[in-house]
Amino acid sequence: MTPNDNLPSDLRIAVIYHSNYGHTKRVAEAVVMGAQNQLAKDCVKAVDVHKVDWEFLDAADLLVFGSAVYMGSVTAEFKTFMDETSKRWYHRQWEGKWAAGFANSGGLSGDKLAVLQQICLYAMQHGMNWIGMPLMPTGHGDEDLNRLSSFLGLMTQSLDAPPEESPNKGDINTAIWFGDHLAKTILKHQPKSPN
Repeated sequence: MTPNDNLPSDLRIAVIYHSNYGHTKRVAEAVVMGAQNQLAKDCVKAVDVHKVDWEFLDAADLLVFGSAVYMGSVTAEFKTFMDETSKRWYHRQWEGKWAAGFANSGGLSGDKLAVLQQICLYAMQHGMNWIGMPLMPTGHGDEDLNRLSSFLGLMTQSLDAPPEESPNKGDINTAIWFGDHLAKTILKHQPKSPN
């Protein structure tokens, strides 16, 4: 029996991402790790846009969308995923679900805010409920939490280094914090069962 076997198992979180070089994948995995502090391990999954488990997404209570930033936008592959959900949009299949987002770029700014706004608008099109990031910045060093001062969602920076080295420790720890916060939020708002 692992430590999180006794954690709630009736809620599901899918972290959907696109990553060309592994940096954004590492952020997605950190968000998953944070959420697994609150929910049973098999209730939280990272989902690559190239291998979408539609059944898991449709059953999930929270969808976390993450993309690298290319030319001030989500990647073409992530946009393709967004467009593939048009029938779900039309039939309002995701209406009422929770949503959140993250953006990863090489530049300190890198227009990550534009990507978070794009993802948030996409979630609003689906009729979802957005969860932001209420964590105050703890500083601007490599080990500080929310060093990029983002509140709409999670922002991380990947320098020209292998994914094992970048994003830095502070950004990965912020991603873990964000995943934990997201799981706590949906647990807090879970309908109470009658006594």
